[in-house]
Amino acid sequence: MVSYVSALLYGVGGIVVAGMALLVAFQERLVYVPVLPGLTKSYPITPARLRLTYEDVWLRSSDGVRLHAWFIKLFPECRGPTILFFQENAGNIAHRLEMIRIMIQRLQCNVFMLSYRGYGASDGYPSQQGITKDSQAALDHLSQRTDIDTSRIVVFGRSLGGAVGALLTTNNPDKVAGLILENTFTSILDMAGVLLPFLKWFIGSRSTHSNGPKILNFLVRSPWSTIDVVSQIRQPILFLSGLQDEMVPPSHMALLYAKAAAHNKECIFVEFPTGMHMDTWLAGGDHYWRTIQQFLEKHVSEKKEHESYNTDQGIPFASENLLKPSLGKGIENGI
Repeated sequence: MVSYVSALLYGVGGIVVAGMALLVAFQERLVYVPVLPGLTKSYPITPARLRLTYEDVWLRSSDGVRLHAWFIKLFPECRGPTILFFQENAGNIAHRLEMIRIMIQRLQCNVFMLSYRGYGASDGYPSQQGITKDSQAALDHLSQRTDIDTSRIVVFGRSLGGAVGALLTTNNPDKVAGLILENTFTSILDMAGVLLPFLKWFIGSRSTHSNGPKILNFLVRSPWSTIDVVSQIRQPILFLSGLQDEMVPPSHMALLYAKAAAHNKECIFVEFPTGMHMDTWLAGGDHYWRTIQQFLEKHVSEKKEHESYNTDQGIPFASENLLKPSLGKGIENGI
């Protein structure tokens, strides 16, 4: 019996040590993947290939890192909404151009695509602290432009980009008009247990009430704890959840929505039953784009007096389409 207990303790100790070694040595490689296997760091295409009008933008983050971005306009004088788009963790902004092309056409908007540090043509190495500075530099740049309506800047983040966007939105209540989150995780702490199940007992965000002592949390350099951030957001939030997400459990999006909605009445949650991690925008079809369009029309309209009102009750009218689940399915990996 004593030998059995000793073996068990040694086994648990081995798991803890192995987990600590993995977290210390490889966590940035697990969280940030600027180069997809078999591809190069450079952009495979530019917006010009898709006949999009764009501008190469070079920024400096507050710590001096040189960043690259694309500012893609519907047309030169477009004063519609401007979407500040934050991508997933894998690949670079060029891999999202087909989706962005459709976004611009369907939503009649401008899109600003930032390459995080270490991604694409941007310098440096990715980290939570650094990417937080990068996102702020992008928003500050947009807020100072004179060729857009700066009161209509909307942050859109998918997966890792949702964590980036939520934190930026929280920190800039006067600069961001609304937030769209798609297939975003509660935290990297919780994702560690998803990707490496044997770590579930030793790592995880306390806000999700998961079991275990979580003794390895202090080792995580990029926790991206969106579950702790989202409740502080007062701007309208649209949650887009693909229920077949093979990377981030859909329960993460439900938890984020519940946490936000407890403090913010302007939250909308839409499910896409066949949407996977990377293709919810494609699988959702027309309903996906109409959902976002209705969100923008309600919360980021050019003139608030153009809002539709229920004449019987004197309250803003929200289309029921925003509250119904829709359709979806899946392609590549990435968080």
